[in-house]
Amino acid sequence: MANVVLWSIVGILALIVLYIVLTFNSLIMLRNRVNNAWSQIDVQLKKRYDLIPNLVNTVKGYMKHERGTLAEITKMRSSLISGSMQQKAKANNAISEALKTIFAVAENYPKLEASENFKMLQEELSGTESKVAFSRQFYNDNVMILNNKIQQFPSNIIASMLSFKESEFFQTAEAEKKPVKVEF
Repeated sequence: MANVVLWSIVGILALIVLYIVLTFNSLIMLRNRVNNAWSQIDVQLKKRYDLIPNLVNTVKGYMKHERGTLAEITKMRSSLISGSMQQKAKANNAISEALKTIFAVAENYPKLEASENFKMLQEELSGTESKVAFSRQFYNDNVMILNNKIQQFPSNIIASMLSFKESEFFQTAEAEKKPVKVEF
């Protein structure tokens, strides 16, 4: 009888240890996925970072009165490389808005719009913007999975004991949430 009780206790302890190990490993995997997803955003932001000087130089001669927009893009561009996730997200949103302004204003300059270099840069930036949007979604999906695991019982107990912290979502700027005004 004592043997059965002893083996039952050992079995229960083994199951608890196994659960802790499996939960720990899944939390590590999810945290690494979030880090990888953030790296993918960084890759796309770096690509856009590299394209911006070419766009600014192409546009500079045509848009002399848009110097403020060009200066803002150049300023925000430097924030993309260094800084926290929040700073990069803020710079990303500001650059997206400024690029929309440039492309909208470019319609007033037929020679600029006809420029092959401008068209190529516009297409490349548009493709990069799509990749940034996809990367942000992928990152946020992984953050949600990790945060759920950290918050749900009983894995929240293990996450708390092992100092796992929730990750922040990549947020959209308030300006991008406002309704778009279309005028004809």
